[in-house]
Amino acid sequence: MTTKKARTAVLALGSALLLILTAHAQDDGRIELPEPDKEGGMPLMAALAERHSSRSFSRRALSRQVLSNLLWAACGVNRGGSGRRTAPSAVNWQEIDLYVAMKDGVYLYQARPHALNRVLEDDIRPAIGIQPFPKAAPVILIYVADFRKMKNASRKDREFYSATDVGFIGQNVYLYAASEKLSTVVLGLIHRKELTDILDLMPDQKVLLAQPVGYPPGT
Repeated sequence: MTTKKARTAVLALGSALLLILTAHAQDDGRIELPEPDKEGGMPLMAALAERHSSRSFSRRALSRQVLSNLLWAACGVNRGGSGRRTAPSAVNWQEIDLYVAMKDGVYLYQARPHALNRVLEDDIRPAIGIQPFPKAAPVILIYVADFRKMKNASRKDREFYSATDVGFIGQNVYLYAASEKLSTVVLGLIHRKELTDILDLMPDQKVLLAQPVGYPPGT
């Protein structure tokens, strides 16, 4: 076999193995996200000028790359060695868990491997918001505070700092959405008790807010 033919065969074998591994990961309910694109987007001051709430969404799905960028912007790891995030958190508790509700189920974002682990196979988007408009969004982020991560903090401090920290994440999402011309809005009117039951959360886990993200209508 010539060197060229051998190289072609190796590349074909590698592609086949990648497809098999990808299919296996999806069968296991795990999505390995592509590396986030950290070079694009609009300048910060322009994104701030464009930041706004929008309650209208197209049903068009977000690409895997856009989803990857969105989650990394929200609270991904931006300093690999230390595991620190794009959003600050008090005492570096990193107590906000990010659930991602989509048509094919609900996933929990794992920041360090930058992946999604499926926790439910059901489409729960219609059950999240009290108002009807969020269910049209292809992605709804659900922010859950895990008080078990906030060691040695009083109940009052847990509630205060988790509420503060989720605000940082929500604003990161707003700025990414502005940069990519996506629609988003933070939701306070959500079915917290129902979501707690649906997600099978522990007593020390508290649903705080939700945030639908998608393309504007007509795009």
